[in-house]
Amino acid sequence: MLVAERYEKIARLVNERGSIRVTELSELCQVTEETIRRDLDRLEQAGRLRRSHGGAVSVKDQPQQPEIPYAEREITHAEEKRRIAQEAVKLIKPKDRILLDASTTAWYMASYLPDFPLTVLTNSIKVATELSSKEKIEVISTGGLLAQRSLSFVGPLAERSLDLYHVDKVFFSCKGVHLDRGISESNELQARIKQKMIGMADSVILLADASKFGIQAFTHVAELGEIDTIITDRRIPQETLQALAERTEIAVSTV
Repeated sequence: MLVAERYEKIARLVNERGSIRVTELSELCQVTEETIRRDLDRLEQAGRLRRSHGGAVSVKDQPQQPEIPYAEREITHAEEKRRIAQEAVKLIKPKDRILLDASTTAWYMASYLPDFPLTVLTNSIKVATELSSKEKIEVISTGGLLAQRSLSFVGPLAERSLDLYHVDKVFFSCKGVHLDRGISESNELQARIKQKMIGMADSVILLADASKFGIQAFTHVAELGEIDTIITDRRIPQETLQALAERTEIAVSTV
């Protein structure tokens, strides 16, 4: 049995039964329990199931985590997000083509951007509105399904529109940054569009305040190895910074 076939069989069994133990999966797939544990880790990262003690449970009937309303995110760790945004703007040069996601930190970035020749692609209503008064900046909006809580465009139309472009730099945030399980988001629609964003940029910059680290949200977005730069704040624990330095080649900036 190929690895991909085994993944599909495991996901199907978990969804059919609601839960299943590692020992039973090992027998059914004719591989070691250690192999099954690794498979379950991968499938959990992909949002296909949830790990449990000794096995896995289905996520089929579990609601995805709701997005936090924009107004609430706007005031959460606001000072740290502003500092991160100001540091991120330093990476932008005239005539760059950049992509800003719908995070509040990206909105702060938009407010700090100088009015020089620049192309900004975004799926954020707030970012587009903020940049509308800056005459030298060309703004391109993705369009798509409006996610009301985040004031962002998501879904197939937004994803397809990103296929038309390539940018120098993408700046995005997330719900969780986990050293082992990578970058994650609250729901699949947000995760899918951020996966697209990461794949269309020469340089990938993650904007994540210290509260995001150690968190695994509902849906996997990317592995840490897909990130070039992380900008965070000074509250991040030293042991986390050390682990990032030892296990990745990511450039980390704290402000």
